[in-house]
Order: sequence, then structure tokens, then C-alpha cells
Amino acid sequence: MARLIWTEPTLADLEAIADYIALDKPDAAKRYVQQVFAAVERLARFPKSGARIPEIPHLPHRQMVVPPCRIFYRLEGKDILIVSVMRGEQQLREIALRERG
Repeated sequence: MARLIWTEPTLADLEAIADYIALDKPDAAKRYVQQVFAAVERLARFPKSGARIPEIPHLPHRQMVVPPCRIFYRLEGKDILIVSVMRGEQQLREIALRERG
């Protein structure tokens, strides 16, 4: 089973998204964070289950979607590095993924 590694910026991304949701619906924000962590936990067993990123297929990163967000990760040996969480409507920039890993 692969080891999951969350980067600090990624956790900050998720926290900011949860804070925004919590402005109107605190319980929904908690449930959403739980959904994200549950989805990412499945990667430990199925690391290649995420799709290649259509905008930048030449990078080794993959994504999974937990609406309304996209979670980006890459495999590093037996480790899975979670590098970014962003809202789906945001424009993905290759440089952002490269900078984070």
C-alpha cells in the first residue's frame, strides 16, 4: 500500500476552501473535508485510479475530482504526493503544479 503525503500548501488550499464553505454551511464544510480525505485515502490502495490531467498530459501528475474541487497528485515510488487542491472552475496553470512538486 502506498504512503500518502500531503504538502503544507495543499492542506492550506483545502482549509481555505473549507473556510469559504463554512461561511454559510459549517456542517457542509466539515463533511466536504471528510469526503476529500476519504477519496485521497483510496489512492493508497489504487494509486493510478486518478485520471491524467487533460490540460497538461505530459506531466506525471494525476487528478481526482471531489466536486467542486480537483485534487492533484503524483506518484513518487511508493509514495503519493498530494500537491494541490483547487476549485474546478479555476484555471489550472502548469507552473503551479511544477512549483509544488
